[in-house]
Amino acid sequence: MGWEPVRLTVPRTSGRADGDLVLSGLTRLIASGTAESRAELVKRTGLARSTVNSHLDALITSGVVAERGAVGGGGRGRPAHRLTIAPRAGVVLAADVGAHSTRLAVADLGQDLLAEQQVALDISVRPEKALDVLTEQLRALLRNSDIATDEVKALVMGLPGPVDPRMGMPVRPPIMPGWDGFPVGDTMADRFDCTASVDNDVNLMALGEARALPAEESPLLFLKIGTGIGGGIVSATGELHRGSDGAAGDIGHIRVPGADDVTCQCGNVGCVEAVASAAAVLRGLRSEAGGPETIDDLARLLRDGDALAIRRIRTAAATIGEVVAMLVHFYNPKRIVLGGLITSVGDDLLAGIRSVVYRRALPLATRHLSLANSTLGRSAGLAGAVVAGIENVLSPEGIPVLVREIP
Repeated sequence: MGWEPVRLTVPRTSGRADGDLVLSGLTRLIASGTAESRAELVKRTGLARSTVNSHLDALITSGVVAERGAVGGGGRGRPAHRLTIAPRAGVVLAADVGAHSTRLAVADLGQDLLAEQQVALDISVRPEKALDVLTEQLRALLRNSDIATDEVKALVMGLPGPVDPRMGMPVRPPIMPGWDGFPVGDTMADRFDCTASVDNDVNLMALGEARALPAEESPLLFLKIGTGIGGGIVSATGELHRGSDGAAGDIGHIRVPGADDVTCQCGNVGCVEAVASAAAVLRGLRSEAGGPETIDDLARLLRDGDALAIRRIRTAAATIGEVVAMLVHFYNPKRIVLGGLITSVGDDLLAGIRSVVYRRALPLATRHLSLANSTLGRSAGLAGAVVAGIENVLSPEGIPVLVREIP
C-alpha cells in the first residue's frame, strides 16, 4: 500500500537565515528522508552546526522532531541519532476525487501512509451533498485509524475539472454541475479546522510523479487520459506551474483538425478530449457494436486483446500524439508521463503517442525526452496531495503554527 517517501522542496537558507525558514528547511529534509542526522543537516543546509543544533533542539523539545536509534556519521561529542518527524506531530488528509471513483488517504508528516481507501462519491450532485458524504468518509477513515480530528493539520483535494487554487473553488467544471464558484476549500477547512487547499486532479498527479522521480527528470508534463484528457506541468525546480489563474495544463480543450462535427462537454467543437479520450473511444465502440459501458469495460477489452478496441485506442493515440508534439515544442519537457486506467492495461496508447511525438517534434526538443507510463499509477494523485499538504504544514508560514499546536 502507498509509495516510498518522495522529495520535498526545501527553502533556501543562508548563514543568517530567518528562524522559521531554518525550521522549515530542517523539517522538510527530515520528512523526505534526505537527512537523517545532525551532521547531514549541516551538510545539506550549509548552516553552522550551532545554528542547526539550536533549531533542531527546539523542534525536538516542541515534539515536532524525534530522535530514534543511532546511525553512523555523527559528529564528535554527540551521538548521531536517527532523526524523524514525530509520529503524532500531525497528519494530512488527501482526497483524489475522480469522475468515477475517489481515493482517500491519511499520512503523517513523515510521509508514512496510515490509511488509504477507495470510496464512491457522486460528483454530479450538488456540492453541498457531495461534500457531506466526503466529510463523513474522511472522518470514518480517521476513526478507523484511531486518529483524532485535532491531529489533522492540512487537507488537500484534487477535483476533475478547472480549479482556481488561490480561491479554493472549481471554475465552470464541465462534469460537475452546480460546483462553479462553490467555496470547496473554505468549506472543508471549517469542517476539519485546518488549512485546506483544492487543485486540479492532474496537477496533483504531476506533482506526485515528479517528486517520486529523480530531480533531473523535470521539467515534466503529466497527461491523464480517462473520461477526459488533462495535463499537469512541473518545472525544473519541482514546482507546479499553474499559470496566472490555474488554467495551465488544461490541454483537453485544444482543438484538433477534422473534428468540427464533434461537440465537447465544454460547449466547443473539435476538442481533443471529445475526440480521443477514453470516453470518446467508448462512444465509438458502443455505436459500432453496442459494446462497453464503462472505462473498466474498455480496459477489460484491451487486456483481452479485443481487435476493435485496440484499433480505436491506436487511432486516439495518434490524435493525442499530434497535440503532445505541439506541447513538446512549447514547453520542452524532460519527461512526459501518461496516467489513467487505460495506460495501465497495455502499451498501445503509449506506443502510439510516442511514435507521433518523435516523428513530428524536432530533434532539439526530443533528444533528451523520455515518454513513459506513470510509475505511481493510481497512487500519483494521493502522493501529490500528501506532498502538497506536508509542504504547506512545514512551510515557513506553517511551522510556527505547528510548533504552537503540539502539546
